[in-house]
Amino acid sequence: MDAALLLRRLVAADLPAYKALRDEALAADPTAFTSDAATEAKRDAFSYLGRLGLDRPEGGQFVIGAWRGERLVGAIGCERDRRTKVRHLGHVIGTMVRTEERGRGTGRALLEALIAEARRADGVELLTLTVTAGNLPAIRLYERAGFVRCGTQPRAIRVDGRDLDKDLMVLEL
Repeated sequence: MDAALLLRRLVAADLPAYKALRDEALAADPTAFTSDAATEAKRDAFSYLGRLGLDRPEGGQFVIGAWRGERLVGAIGCERDRRTKVRHLGHVIGTMVRTEERGRGTGRALLEALIAEARRADGVELLTLTVTAGNLPAIRLYERAGFVRCGTQPRAIRVDGRDLDKDLMVLEL
């Protein structure tokens, strides 16, 4: 029997599972992420503690995990700058779903949960993200959730000597 999908904000005790998922995702699909697998593999799991937003009572900084039983099968994060001029923005980061979990609605569920959580944050009005141009499954996921492309950053990342563009997308909350 397949365990039901449980979505919840990650807490500090979840960071080893988050790091394992992240390391796997970065290694499996290097063109989908700005971070580099070899560099990130050297980081300690608790170096990601700031992403959880535990010190951010205003909200807008968090990571949501998708669990099947005890296994973290996906995650998505939102970062928010504290500076006055840009604190109305939330930045979607690190959308990851394990390969065997793809096509089951996990990415959609994570993105919907992130949008709902961002709407509850004090003052977040716009979500932004970047996605590697040509990553059609990811682009379709974001478009179905209401994100629209607002530009392209040429040569945004370089993977194995190949330059790739990143599409910029936004969602008004």
